[in-house]
Amino acid sequence: MSMSIRVMLVDDHALCRSGLTELLIHRGNMQVVGATGNPDLVVPMLREHQPDLAVFDLRLANTDGLSLLRHVRSQGCETPVVILTMSDSDADLSAALRAGARGYLLKDMEPEEMIDAIGRAARGEMVVASAMTLKLAQLLQSGPKVSVRGDLVAQLTDREREVLNHVAHGQSNKVIAKALDISHNTVKLHVHHIMDKLKLRSRVEAAVFAFEFRSETGGNKTGSDGVIK
Repeated sequence: MSMSIRVMLVDDHALCRSGLTELLIHRGNMQVVGATGNPDLVVPMLREHQPDLAVFDLRLANTDGLSLLRHVRSQGCETPVVILTMSDSDADLSAALRAGARGYLLKDMEPEEMIDAIGRAARGEMVVASAMTLKLAQLLQSGPKVSVRGDLVAQLTDREREVLNHVAHGQSNKVIAKALDISHNTVKLHVHHIMDKLKLRSRVEAAVFAFEFRSETGGNKTGSDGVIK
């Protein structure tokens, strides 16, 4: 069995720390190796515990999560950091990604989506709450041109396009498997092929790709069910 993901939490609300700790341990089968609301303790704790991922609240009593992230990096700590917040502001999202956060999650996400996103971030993916995907797409300006996207989409099978459509809506492999009545492993294989064919590195990039492809083609490349054609 693979080692459990090790997570550290930084939030100055004790109730939030406690609730997320319970969620990750008992429903996510992860280890919470440290939790604090004191920014001064973050660097020492990161060095001591060496977590796979740290989750920082965006708003802290004496600082903010992005300033703390920049401070952590200046001290030589390279632990990946995901920002967790109630803010759905595109400005905050942009600032977090520019600061080097691996992800941007919302506190009102469904528990299973939260667990899935934190797990994927710990394994190296960039993650963004599904509710923020369209805002992320609007922030990205350097993706491939529509003619290139069209050529890439043409490589996908019909089933891969269906799976991409579900990914674009922020759905997990488990949800996609149920919706398409296929196995979880089959979904994972389809996602792997999609990433390879579209030259993408994460599910967030896949969601943004699908949104931009629809936008640039005026929806002409989608069916009545919204699936990319």
